[in-house]
Amino acid sequence: MTKKYTKEHEWIEQHGAHWRIGITEYAQEQLGDVVMVDLPAIGRNVSAGEECMAIESVKAASDIYSPIAGAIVAINETLLDNPALVNEDPENSGWLFDLEANATDNLETLMDAASYQSFVEELQ
Repeated sequence: MTKKYTKEHEWIEQHGAHWRIGITEYAQEQLGDVVMVDLPAIGRNVSAGEECMAIESVKAASDIYSPIAGAIVAINETLLDNPALVNEDPENSGWLFDLEANATDNLETLMDAASYQSFVEELQ
């Protein structure tokens, strides 16, 4: 499955048996230089749309929301020592956490890449 996108600028993509979540290129550009990533606890259960972590930049702190419901099964520990990786490669090595989904029903409501690009263009 290809990446899907939220209106809050998170992306989600199937990664093996789990779902990987991060922020988009547009989101990291809006944040500016990321200085800290407050990752969620492994084992935490989250609902779709629930705030589950924060990213702090030189400009502001931003909440990150889970696109689907499930349990956090992995975090990108590299970001603890190198939060700037979110700026350098937000849609690949700057991923945030992996989720074991309880349900994926709302994936159908998320945007594909073309729809997300149009959404971002309307914001600019």
